[in-house]
Amino acid sequence: MLPKEFLKRMQSLLGEEFPAFELSFEGEPYKALRINTEKISVEDFLRISPFSLKRVPWAENGFYYEAGGQPGRHPFHEAGLYYIQEPSAMAPAPFLEAAPGERILDLCAAPGGKSTQLAAGMRGEGLLIANEIHPARAKILSENVERMGLTNTVVTNETPGKLAETFSGYFDKILVDAPCSGEGMFRKNEEAAWEWNPENVQLCAKRQDEILDAAAKMLRPGGRLVYSTCTFAPEEDEGSVSRFLHRHPTFYIQHVKKPEGFLAGHPDWITDPVPHLEETMRLMPHKIAGEGHYLAVLKKEGESTGSFLCSGAGGEERGVPQKEYRDFTVFCEENLKDFPFKGIYLRFGEQLYLGPTGMPAIKGLKVLRPGLHLGTFKKNRFEPSHALALALKPKQVYRNINLSAQSRDVARYLSGQTLTLQDGENGWCLVCVEGYSLGWGKFSGGIVKNHYPKGLRKG
Repeated sequence: MLPKEFLKRMQSLLGEEFPAFELSFEGEPYKALRINTEKISVEDFLRISPFSLKRVPWAENGFYYEAGGQPGRHPFHEAGLYYIQEPSAMAPAPFLEAAPGERILDLCAAPGGKSTQLAAGMRGEGLLIANEIHPARAKILSENVERMGLTNTVVTNETPGKLAETFSGYFDKILVDAPCSGEGMFRKNEEAAWEWNPENVQLCAKRQDEILDAAAKMLRPGGRLVYSTCTFAPEEDEGSVSRFLHRHPTFYIQHVKKPEGFLAGHPDWITDPVPHLEETMRLMPHKIAGEGHYLAVLKKEGESTGSFLCSGAGGEERGVPQKEYRDFTVFCEENLKDFPFKGIYLRFGEQLYLGPTGMPAIKGLKVLRPGLHLGTFKKNRFEPSHALALALKPKQVYRNINLSAQSRDVARYLSGQTLTLQDGENGWCLVCVEGYSLGWGKFSGGIVKNHYPKGLRKG
C-alpha cells in the first residue's frame, strides 16, 4: 500500500539497503510510553507498573510496552503518570537540553508529547510556551498539559509569524517539530500513505522554511534550536536545514553524539548542501525499533547579553491584586496544607490562573492556557479546577481518598459516579489512585460527590 513514487525515490536513495527498508513496513509499529517524572520517579513507576516494559535506548524515561497492553485505559493514564508516545518521537526533545529556569518555546507542539518531555527537564521552573496553530489540535495540547500536571506552561494558538512579532530574541531554546509529509508514520498510520503525494512534500518544505525563519527571529544569541520531522523526504530534512543555514549564516549545525542506531544525515541526497549535514540524524525503521524521524541540532552564534524583553507585548504580566482572588485564599486555608506553586495570579472573568514567574504579557495573543488553571469563582465561594487537582500531591491537602487501581471505586469515580465512605471530614478531598491524584471529590455525610470533569468520564 506504499505509494509507488515514494518507493521509487527511496530505492534510488538507499540502494542496497532498500530491501530491508521496504521489509520493515510489514512489521507492526512499536508502542511505547514515557514516564512523567514530574509526578513519579522511573523507579517508583516500575514498582507499580501493570505493564511489561522494556527501555527505549535513546529516551531516558521511555519504555516499550507489549502489543496486548492497554495503558490508555488504565487509571494511571488519567493520573498523568505517563504519556503514550511513539518511541522515535521521543528522540528530538532531549537534544534541546531543557533546564530549570529557561525560556523555552515548542513552536509546533500538538498533541503535546514533546512539550511534556521538555517540561520534565525544566522541573516546574522557568517558562515553557507550547504553541499550536490549529485550534482543535491546540485544545488537545492544552488537555495533555493539564493531565501531566504542568505548572509553568502557557499554551498558545498562534501563527509562528505572530509569535515572532512579539518574542524577538526572547527564547533560550526552541523546538521546531515541523509539520511534514509524514512518511515516517506510514507503518503506524495507513491514512498518511494514502494521502501522500510529491506536491505535498514541496508544500511542506516551503512551510518549514517559513516556520524556521520565525524561529530564528525568536531565538536569543547563543541559543539552541532543534529541528525535527517524521518524514524521509530530503527536501524536508537535510534540504530544510541547508536552506535555513544559507538564509541565516549566524546559525550552524552543532556536533552531538549520535545514539546507537541513529544514522548520519545525507548531504549527497540534496543539491547545494551546507557543510556538516552529516552531523544531523536520521532514524530509519530498518535500523531501530521505531518509526522514521529526522533531527538537527542548530546553534545561534553569540552570547546572551542579559534579560530580553518581549518586543511587542509590553514586558511582563503584572498579575492581579490579592483582593481579586481572596476566595481562592480562603479555599487554600481550608483545604491545602501547603500551596507549593509560585507565580503570578491572573484573572479572566470568573477564571483564575497562576502564570509562570516572569511570564510575558499576553495581550493580543490567542492563549488557551495562561499557566496553571486554579479554578472558578462562584457566588461567595471558589471551586477548584481539575488542573489543580492533577498538579497537587496527597500530602499537600487536608483530605484525600486513596483508591486501588484495580478497585471498582476507581472505575466508578472515572465514570462520574458518587462514592460511599464510612467516615470522613466534610469538604473538598483529593481522589487518588495508588497515591497519585485523579481529581476532586466533595465529601458530605458519607457520600463523595464526584467532580471529575464530564468531558473526561469513562462510559
